Amino acid sequence: MGKKKQKKPSAGEMELLGLLWEHGPMSLAEAHHTIQREIGYTTIQTRLNRLVDNGFATREKQGRQPTRYRAAVDSDQIGAGVLDQIVSQVTRGKVVPLVAHLVQNSDLSPDELAELKQLVREAEQRQKLGQEKST
Repeated sequence: MGKKKQKKPSAGEMELLGLLWEHGPMSLAEAHHTIQREIGYTTIQTRLNRLVDNGFATREKQGRQPTRYRAAVDSDQIGAGVLDQIVSQVTRGKVVPLVAHLVQNSDLSPDELAELKQLVREAEQRQKLGQEKST
């Protein structure tokens, strides 16, 4: 039997997850009020319910208070999957075009540059260790 493919949030669902990560648990009305563009109330409701159905958010109801939605995953978990999808679909598995675009079109701080250099050094070490193990 095939492995069940994990669903990925749509762009609209990602927008709502971003609100939940930034502001914490929110009611439907709060999410609708906070979103930075014109969008239907029922559209927000549908997207929040999809997030719950797919395990990306939870729904909590306490007494007479409105139902509140809370992110059930952290941004790193979702971000990694989305980035993997971008690398796979947009650059056909090649990392360099993506990194080159980001580096060339961003104002990187000295700290970000240092972090990128460290990541390259770590990748070189992993590659070196892999070559030593295979010999």
